[in-house]
Amino acid sequence: MLNDFKEFIARGNVIDLAVGVIIGAAFNKIVTSIVEDLVMPIVGALTGGGFDFSNYFLPLSSNVTATSLAAARQQGAVFAYGNFITVLINFLILAWIIFVMVKAVNRMRASIEKKKEDEAPAAAPPQDILLLGEIRDLLRQRA
Repeated sequence: MLNDFKEFIARGNVIDLAVGVIIGAAFNKIVTSIVEDLVMPIVGALTGGGFDFSNYFLPLSSNVTATSLAAARQQGAVFAYGNFITVLINFLILAWIIFVMVKAVNRMRASIEKKKEDEAPAAAPPQDILLLGEIRDLLRQRA
């Protein structure tokens, strides 16, 4: 069983997945910072300032009288739709960034492949084509 486990861990897919998860976690922090520190202040400025989705909620109890989400949650149940909007914006930005990155990588791969095709020597024609060419040349010499 230990050898099977070693073989499983040594596979490239497992290592690639681990690297992907680690990079994804770090990338999530970058996207969160982009949304919270760059996008949301611009949205707030465009909508008259002080616009913060994270404190948008609907109280589900008459006991909730607070104006901030944290205080409202302590008073009772709330429907925190502003948090959802923020997470949705995070997702859309992340999806867009991944789309742009994949598109750039695909372009880069295509240009590398084209360059390799241009640099690669032409494949030699098959033997039967070479023989037919020789026969043609011999027939021309006789005529």
